[in-house]
This record gives sequence, C-alpha cells and structure tokens, in this order.
Amino acid sequence: MRAAERLFAESGYDGTSIRAIVAKAKVNQAAINYHFDGKDGLYREVLRVAFRALTEHQLEHAEELRSMSREEALSQFVRRQLQSLLGRDEYSRHMRIFNWEAVQPTTVFRDLVAEEAAPFVGLAADLVRRFMPEAEQRTVTVAAVWLLGQCSVFVRNREQLAQPPVGLVLDEAAVEWLAATISHWVVWGLRAFRTN
Repeated sequence: MRAAERLFAESGYDGTSIRAIVAKAKVNQAAINYHFDGKDGLYREVLRVAFRALTEHQLEHAEELRSMSREEALSQFVRRQLQSLLGRDEYSRHMRIFNWEAVQPTTVFRDLVAEEAAPFVGLAADLVRRFMPEAEQRTVTVAAVWLLGQCSVFVRNREQLAQPPVGLVLDEAAVEWLAATISHWVVWGLRAFRTN
C-alpha cells in the first residue's frame, strides 16, 4: 500500500505500472492480484485510505458539532479541514493523488467518491442547513460543496501556495488565522443568504 501510494502520488494512476509497484514493494504481482484484485483494486484502496484520512476526524466529531452553536460548529469544521495543512509526507501524497484525479479523473475515483463522500458532504450540508433552514435541498447541497471548496483550495494547493508569488507560510499560527478568516467569511455569507 505504501509503495503504491508513493508511486500514484508521483505519477498518477496512468503513469504507475503494476511492474513499478511490484518492484518498489518487493512483492510479486500475484500478491496484488490476490489481495486487491489487480491495479484498480489497489488504487481504490489507496484512494479510500487517503479520503478517509482527510474526512474521518470530521465524521468522528459530528455529534459534538451538533451540540455547538452553528457558528462555533462551522468554525470547528473549517479548522479540522485545514489541519491537514500541517501534515507533511502522508497528507502531501494524498493531495498529490487527488490533484492527479483533478487532471486525469479515473472511473475508480468517481466510483469511490460516489460511495464514500456522502457522509462528509452530508455533514457539511447539515451545518449549512442550520444557517439556511428554509432553503431548498439543491441550494443547501450547492452551499455545502461551496463550503468544502473554501478549504480544499488551500489543502489541495498547499505546496504551490507556499511558493512565490503567494508565499503562504503554513505553520500552526497561520493555519489558525486562515481557519478563523475563512470561518468568518463563510458565516457572514451564510447569514446573508435570503430565500426567495
């Protein structure tokens, strides 16, 4: 799994061969076929681990968020999403894999997201619904996706944003400031929403 994760992060799904994975992991191809049913199954498991690493902590605290004020819950939700900015190697590999998917989407990824993303998007939708109780479901869903996007643009582009011309410093204090700023803007935007 680790060898495959590293190679998929470096070269994407299409650029990674079973032969390269087998050589890096020092296993035979039969082991991959037996345990994962081939390259697609292995990639699916790498994606599942990466996706859960980014969402699991949020889902574990869903009940806690429900007991907070809507503003505090949203702030915690944003803060937890941005915590991955402080991670190094593992999160960085996960983000590179997801960036490959943005450029060269695979059926494996689309299928996994259809299955795995529902609880996480649902949590975001629940938070949004607290600000927009009268909104139709389509509006809530779009707002939830928008909320997720406010953080993912920083998480997915961490390495590029740290370089010039942006030069974003991503230490604990900066991530805390970023979380507070995004939360403030999101709360302001959701409060301003009016149903027609």
